[in-house]
Amino acid sequence: MDVVELHNRTVTNFAELVSGVASDQWSAPTPCSDWDVRALVNHVVGEERWVVPLMEGKTIAEVGDALDGDLLGDDPAGAASSAAREATAAASSPIDKVHLSYGDEDPPEYLRQLAADHLIHGWDLAVAIGVPPRMEPELVDEVGTWFAQREELYRRAGIIAEHIDGYTEPADALIAASGRDPHWSP
Repeated sequence: MDVVELHNRTVTNFAELVSGVASDQWSAPTPCSDWDVRALVNHVVGEERWVVPLMEGKTIAEVGDALDGDLLGDDPAGAASSAAREATAAASSPIDKVHLSYGDEDPPEYLRQLAADHLIHGWDLAVAIGVPPRMEPELVDEVGTWFAQREELYRRAGIIAEHIDGYTEPADALIAASGRDPHWSP
């Protein structure tokens, strides 16, 4: 699958999930124990807001703290939808390198990182609000294959928790590889 299509489908799926968050669910717990639903969505919207300047060749230092704090305001679903549209539009920008916190990266690798985060955090959001996760087999296969080569790197960096063994169904196996219990519920 084309990496821009992969990125854009996972971003769109996440935004659609956000549009289904009920007003009384923003403070609900998520599988990410440090975040409630609002904090989880704010994190992902923050990633989407970074796509535009980074795909324009800007550095983190140039963007500064402009994307810190609450990015959702009074209309979290609207903020998520707007950020998703901007991120998907910027994903196909012709650029040689993206300047990330750990150094320069190839744009396809950056977009795969974002796709993985959107797919996995989409699962987090879906189970937190009690709707079916959008774990399309094609997306799970693409992200799972990519993630398998980076899982230990992410774990050593403290980005994900320990792998949970015992899951073979592809979506559950990906969720377990990211340190989440596929049977988590609020």
